[in-house]
Order: sequence, then C-alpha cells, then structure tokens
Amino acid sequence: MNGKNVVSFIVVLVVIALLAYITIADVTIGDINFPGVLDSEVGIRQGLDLVGGSIIVFEPDVEDTTTVSSEEVEVAEDIIRQRLDSRGYFDATISRQGETGIRVEIPNIDDPNEAVETIGRTAKLEFRDADGNVVMEGTKDYVINASYQYGPVTQNGSSEHYISLQFTEAGRAAFKTATENAVAQTSDSKNYIAIALDEDIISQPSVNTVIDDDGCIIHGSFTREEATTTANLIQSGQLPFSLKDTELRSVGPTLGEKALSTSLWAAFIGLILVMLFMLAVYRLPGLVADVSLVAYVAVVCLIMAGFFIGESDEAFRITLTLPGIAGVILSIGMAVDANVVIFERIKDELRAGKTVGAAVDAGFKRAITAIIDSNITTLIAAVVLYFFGTGTIKGFATTLFIGVVISLLTAVTLTKFLLRQIVGFGVKNPALYGVSKRRDA
Repeated sequence: MNGKNVVSFIVVLVVIALLAYITIADVTIGDINFPGVLDSEVGIRQGLDLVGGSIIVFEPDVEDTTTVSSEEVEVAEDIIRQRLDSRGYFDATISRQGETGIRVEIPNIDDPNEAVETIGRTAKLEFRDADGNVVMEGTKDYVINASYQYGPVTQNGSSEHYISLQFTEAGRAAFKTATENAVAQTSDSKNYIAIALDEDIISQPSVNTVIDDDGCIIHGSFTREEATTTANLIQSGQLPFSLKDTELRSVGPTLGEKALSTSLWAAFIGLILVMLFMLAVYRLPGLVADVSLVAYVAVVCLIMAGFFIGESDEAFRITLTLPGIAGVILSIGMAVDANVVIFERIKDELRAGKTVGAAVDAGFKRAITAIIDSNITTLIAAVVLYFFGTGTIKGFATTLFIGVVISLLTAVTLTKFLLRQIVGFGVKNPALYGVSKRRDA
C-alpha cells in the first residue's frame, strides 16, 4: 500500500466532509460566519412559489392613460424585465393588468419599496452645461453601452467604483462639441459638464481639454451596488413614461413551508437510493461515485447560496424555484450517468483481462469523449435557454448550467483521482470493481 495514496485520499475526504458540513451547519471562522444554505436570510434565495414575496402593480404616471399606447407599455415591460434580470430576479414574473397596468411578482425581497425604486425609475441620463442646458442625453442614440467598472479614474489616483459609457458616432460628436464649449468658458469657471440621472446631479467633472473619444466615465463616490445599479438602469434603457405603484402587497408561499420540507426530504431519499444503487452494483467505484456526488451537491448548494462571492455581488446569487430545482435534479442525473458510463467501460476492460490500473485508465479514456459530448450539448441548450428565455426559464437554465459544469468536474476529475488512489492501495480484486469473475481475453 502506497502511503502517498492514503494521505491524498484522506485529505480529499476531509475537504469534502468540510464542504458538506459548511453546507448544512452554522459555521464561524474568525469574523466570517456562514449559517448554511437553508438559512432564510443568507442561504439559498427562494422563489415566490417557495417562500412568498411581493406583488407590485405599476401604472403610467400620466394625466390621461388613453394617450399611452400598447407598444409603449410593452417597451416598459421589456425594460422592467431587463432590470429584474440584472439584479438576479430571474424568477420574477411580469404580466399585463388591464390596458396599461404592469403587474410584477418578485420573490423574497426584504424591502419592496427599494425594488419599486429600482425597477420603476425612468433612468433619464442627461449631460448639462454650466447654464443647465442639456447638451446630450443618455439614450441609445448617443450611448451604446453602460457598464460597471472598478479601478483608478486618474493616472495616479486610487481605485474606485465608476460607470463606463461607450458612445455612438452621434454621441461622440455631441460630447466633443459640449467639451469644446466648456473649455471656452474656463475663464468664467464654467468649464464643467454636469451629469444628471433623473434630475439628480451624480457627477460634475471639470473639462480642461476637448474630449473626442468613443466614451467617458462617470464617477463620484459610488459604492459598488450604486454604480452597478446605475449602469444597469442606463443600459436597460429609459422608460417611455414615469411609473407609479398603485398596489404593493406581500404574499405567502404558494407551496408552503411544509411542501418545501417535504420536497427536500424526497430529494434526500432519492439521493440516498441512488447512492445505494451505485454501491451495490459497482462496489468500490460506486463508493467513489457516492463521495463525488456528495461533493457535487455541497459545491452546487454553496454556489447557489453565494458562498464563493462577496456581499457586494448580491445580484449573482441564484433564486431557487421549482424549475431551478428541476435543473439541479437533472444535472445530478447526468453526474450519475457519467459515472455509470465510466464504470461500465472499466468493467469491460477488466473482463478483457487487463489489470485494475490499466482498466481504470482505459475506462476513463474510452468514456471521456461520450461524457464530454453529452454534457456540451446540454450546456449549449442551457445557454440558449438563458439568452433567449426570460423569468423562470432563465432560472432553470442557470441552475442547469452550473449543475452540469460541476457534475462534469466531479464525475471525471474527482472520481478519477479517488479511484486511482484506491488502485494505489493495492486493491486488485475485480469483484470489488463490479466484475463477478474475469473472462479470458
């Protein structure tokens, strides 16, 4: 028995056990606390059907709603959808209520009023001269792209959060003219351009030279969340009219806590049955597959709970709904399927008379192409669903993509590593690898 193999095997088992423990237990390391993925506040964010949320109804803030066309309401719906997606609310639903009303259902939000402010803002971006005249607007006619950035905004300055704008040709020409006029008023201390968002001045940079460039930056003591939200608002476009909320109420979960706990128990029982099946049919390789499956479940849960991201990256946390659960279960099935393909190839090699070590290497080599092909096709489907779908479809695509990627890594790399360590232990009996007896070649 190789001592190095034993140490490697034990270290990996300890790491996996630690991940599993962090997933379900309240862990505190120094100043960092992680109460587990099922924690209602910082764990996996649950959808409206699981945990409840808020329902908001928007109406155009105009004197006569008959002047609002159906096309303008559709534009407003699309922009609200983009804003919700940019903040990670993939499972939020949007529907028409009456002729001009827009009904938005958002799950598990702590402050509904904050959501109203974010998704209902007009995001009217204007560039103004010192006299208050609008020299350029932040519409799609002038601004191609708006994105959050972090770094120094001057050559020797410190890093800060800012917004990067990319101009169209018309925007570049308009900004050049604006800076020319600003420079001409340097002697009167009017050499600046104020940048206003919804009538609020968010930045007022001085202009000392004419700027003829494809873009500019907006900075001014932003936090990461403020800069990201503002960039998303500008990027998603201006609403064709201001919105007012006519209804704001909280709702309970449609499934209820009992149904959620029942679903979790059902998933747990199903996972145990799959693990027992793998152990009974494939013996030692099945045990390795079970360990990899535990690692897979732990990593996916931690990713969905945002364990590997910072507090400022809240938008990247995944909201789990019933379609999202379906995506995770589907990826679990693919992980087990990959192991089955590999282990069957190993059994074929053992029956052909190869040694255990050679059979393991050949089994993985023969199975890897089929496994990668099947996973890539699923990943392509997930990407297509994400970019062309909306709402819960995006939530399903997100969990499916993450699950497939992690399952591919655990089924191939982790399973292969652990199985090689077992071979290094000197375990050479084919019966322990699922083969009842060796056939002559």
